[in-house]
Amino acid sequence: MTAEYGVELRNRTARITIKGKLDTTSAPGLSEELKKLQGQEIDRVVFFVNELEYISSAGLRVIIFAKQKVGVKADIYFIGAQQAVLDILKMTGLTNFLICQDSYEE
Repeated sequence: MTAEYGVELRNRTARITIKGKLDTTSAPGLSEELKKLQGQEIDRVVFFVNELEYISSAGLRVIIFAKQKVGVKADIYFIGAQQAVLDILKMTGLTNFLICQDSYEE
């Protein structure tokens, strides 16, 4: 199953929902959606990933892109990640700038 995703900008918060597998097949499409947010005033980038089963290196690049190009000064949240996804984030050091939580309140 490839990833399904949705991107929404509301009240200076980019809300990204990802389901399935974020890999070389699906990551480019999500990256293109995130490019549309460049230049916007964004305080938070929130990834809702409770249904994300797998993330590859291509998916990790999308997360890095979100920090570097969309939300340079924004807080980046990863909400509801499964343990396997959290382990990958920790191994790669992305938890140094990601705020990983079980839930999110605006």
